[in-house]
Amino acid sequence: MSHCDHLVDVGRRKFLSGAGLAAAGAAAATMVPVHAKAAPGSARVDYPSNRLANIGELKPNEAFNVAYPDADAPGVLLKLGKRVPGGAGPDGDIVGFSTICPHKGFPLNYNGVDKTLNCPGHYSRFDCESGGQQVWGHATQNLPQYMLRIDGKGDIYAEGVDELLYGRLSNVL
Repeated sequence: MSHCDHLVDVGRRKFLSGAGLAAAGAAAATMVPVHAKAAPGSARVDYPSNRLANIGELKPNEAFNVAYPDADAPGVLLKLGKRVPGGAGPDGDIVGFSTICPHKGFPLNYNGVDKTLNCPGHYSRFDCESGGQQVWGHATQNLPQYMLRIDGKGDIYAEGVDELLYGRLSNVL
């Protein structure tokens, strides 16, 4: 009789482990954007191109408020005054970031002294001169940075982001 009980236990164990794997696979599949156009080897997702400003509107080391990829995604453009990773423009010093903290969604504030975006909620800090890299706090990802393009008239266009935007299940609109 113990032999029969053992077979029932093995069957139950295999069933539960198989069901767990199937559930994990289904959950993972819902988190991967199906229509995303990510560049090979990166997390970049292309949103529709959107004009954010003109170079003439930016002042060195002052935040210029924008929204990208839509009105529900506040962000900022910055002219940092030195060439930086992901920087656009003739000097490679113009960058754009989401201003929603990737940890809990608090609005970020720009600190021109150390060129960081800072969260008042749980004190995460993001270095704008290093591609939005987190330098302190509870966030578990870097700040989403805009992929910028500047045309011949100095108009600044965003054409994607390199991280997941807070509050969205995918970077697909």
